[in-house]
Amino acid sequence: MTRAAESLHVTQPTLSKAIKSLEEELGQKLFTRQSFSIKLTDAGFLLRNRAEDLVTMADKIEQEFLALDDITGGDIYFGLAESYQISYLAREINSFKKLYPDLRYHITSGDTSQVAEKLDKGCRFSGDARHQQV
Repeated sequence: MTRAAESLHVTQPTLSKAIKSLEEELGQKLFTRQSFSIKLTDAGFLLRNRAEDLVTMADKIEQEFLALDDITGGDIYFGLAESYQISYLAREINSFKKLYPDLRYHITSGDTSQVAEKLDKGCRFSGDARHQQV
């Protein structure tokens, strides 16, 4: 605990108090403590894995926003419900391609809730039978 506190630039009692507070908030023990060691419980491993997922997602978001400043190429994904309006999107993509020829456009259509779920999760629509690259 002392080394962990030092690496976080806090005192050991401060770190212990923060961990205790987090355990109380979650209603789960995160660590098993022994005289000279501390180990993660199953709940602790779960929390660590979710924290790592959040850090990875934050890094991805940061990279995506940095990429917005310099659009030269890459992939853009669109998801649309089955609709005649897909022809309007195709027309706009065609004119946009003149400005940004190195961008690749991916369009998928289907049930509204399925497409929304895929877009929310950042899916790339791979393997989708109704997926088209433009």
